[in-house]
Amino acid sequence: MKLRVGLAQINPTVGALSDNSAKILDYYNQAVVAKCDLVAFPELSVTGYPPEDLVLKDGFVADNLTALAKIVTIIGDTVAVIGFVDRDENSGEIFNAAAVCRNGAVLGVYRKHLLPNYNVFDEQRYFKVGVDNPLFMINNVCVGVTICEDIWDADGPVAAQASLGAVLNININGSPFHGGKLSVRHEMLSARARDNKCVVAYVNQVGGQDELVFDG
Repeated sequence: MKLRVGLAQINPTVGALSDNSAKILDYYNQAVVAKCDLVAFPELSVTGYPPEDLVLKDGFVADNLTALAKIVTIIGDTVAVIGFVDRDENSGEIFNAAAVCRNGAVLGVYRKHLLPNYNVFDEQRYFKVGVDNPLFMINNVCVGVTICEDIWDADGPVAAQASLGAVLNININGSPFHGGKLSVRHEMLSARARDNKCVVAYVNQVGGQDELVFDG
């Protein structure tokens, strides 16, 4: 079983749905040329991170869903994992989510379980908690998806997905830089892969947004 994975460390801009979509498609096409089987984009890459109060505007959430739908029509056999704001059609509740896309369709959606609410993070104010752990068979490889904070909990979604059969976990992030974080992150990712006997593929955005710097 082999899966060639691309990690697209793009620099999205909060609120710039059209520009972010163009970046996603540009890097998607690069992944296709590189013969990737799957390419993963950062957390909330459609909207930019952190979108903050923009997600309280129904029109913005709707526009983000429209942008994702347009992106999906371009997606071919190379799978794309794309961060976006999902909305429950019945309740109207919104989620920090990842769409797994292939051949012009969304195969499934993962909704972030662990919502940080400290320092620069205020996700519990905006998003509801996801509860499901969908798995995806991609070229005979069982793949799980998690979002940022989810991977920091040793008993969290990565462990749950591994227990269900995932041998690869795609973790998409909008994780700001601070001194000393890189080594801590490496140690945590190694522990998560080792403890769950799975491969972890971690992608983070790069660049800056207001006072935040993202280091990939």
